[in-house]
Amino acid sequence: QVQLVESGGGLVQAGGSLRLSCAASGRTFSSYVMGWFRQAPGKEREFLVAITWSAGNTYYADSVKGRFTISRDNAKNTVYLQMNSLKPEDTAVYYCAATRGYYGNYRTYDYWGQGTQVTVSS
Repeated sequence: QVQLVESGGGLVQAGGSLRLSCAASGRTFSSYVMGWFRQAPGKEREFLVAITWSAGNTYYADSVKGRFTISRDNAKNTVYLQMNSLKPEDTAVYYCAATRGYYGNYRTYDYWGQGTQVTVSS
């Protein structure tokens, strides 16, 4: 059974940092792209960043470029999202997901985690 389990969310003040983790299990993900998305209340799910599991190629949305960094640890089957200089508008539920399709469209993703809440106070 495929599982993606996020952790690391919480409450942080504006300007602070958080690191999210996504532990993957249940299959081999070497041919997959791992993505991070977020969804705020009343808004569509937003692509943030993705990484190819095998080569480690990364793709960032303009909204987070320079503030967020994605990385992976193949030995631990875990993907990380380091978030710096957080703003109140970053408040959302953050999801990791896996796809063998286009990384930028949430509809192409096959597997999703349950999400972790990130709240940034002003």
